[in-house]
Amino acid sequence: MVRDFWQLDAAPFDGSLEPATFYTGATQEEALARLEWLVDERQRFALVVGAEGHGKSHLAAMAVRRLAGMGAETVLLSLGGLSPGDWLEMLLARLPLDAASRAEPLRSWQKLENRLRENTLMERTTVLVFDDIDRAPADSIDGIMRLIGAPEARFARVAVVATATPTGAAALPSGLRDRAAVRVGLEPWDSRDVTGFLVRALARVGGRDDLFTPEAAATLARFTGGVPRTVARLAHLALAAAAGDRLGRVDAATVERAWRELAPDAAVSTPVMPVDALDEPAVNPRVKVVRRLFG
Repeated sequence: MVRDFWQLDAAPFDGSLEPATFYTGATQEEALARLEWLVDERQRFALVVGAEGHGKSHLAAMAVRRLAGMGAETVLLSLGGLSPGDWLEMLLARLPLDAASRAEPLRSWQKLENRLRENTLMERTTVLVFDDIDRAPADSIDGIMRLIGAPEARFARVAVVATATPTGAAALPSGLRDRAAVRVGLEPWDSRDVTGFLVRALARVGGRDDLFTPEAAATLARFTGGVPRTVARLAHLALAAAAGDRLGRVDAATVERAWRELAPDAAVSTPVMPVDALDEPAVNPRVKVVRRLFG
């Protein structure tokens, strides 16, 4: 009913992690620029920290695509909920190994090292993106620490990107946190980002770019605090409410009603970030990273 009323090709705010739904706000653009710097400068480890709902998993999926565009072999693995001993086999399953390599009677770690060596010989960076590292089993943490800390030549072109919540990042082993050449803090969107997200999401499915009035977009940004997941959820509810009332546009009153009546349990969290887990916003992210690391 909602899609038909607004004449949309698909749901604009479905919360999927598809690259097409990714919106590059200021904080996401900064994060991706720093991860590109990580690969450009052959650094080994980046830690992305963000509270629940701030888009860590979506950023991880987009980072795989963006860094692959730089010529790197990229792999994404979510570590949350894995059982001990599973992570390495799941990582190997995501690497583009040929049938002969998979069938070799070697230990899993040796198969991984062989692939890293092959990429190094071809002067190709291997980027391993681990989502939810703060929920990972201990054996995977040990393996990741070896990947980013081993001095052997086969690890020289390995880059690891990991995501965590602020509390989870603080609980990681200090030896792992201290090796982060780049630390990225995902901040909430500002009102301009919220408006940009609404316009882009609607345009992607054939919707009008003015379906949300400026006042509605500002109200949505205020109620959600700019938390991306909550922004998408409230936008979805407000769009449905306006369709139910057969309005010509989504107005501020409809957004407020959707917030207070349709989503009474929705809450904006204010993340408590460890002091060392975030970098303040930068005008030029590449320059900022270099200055912070080497200035």
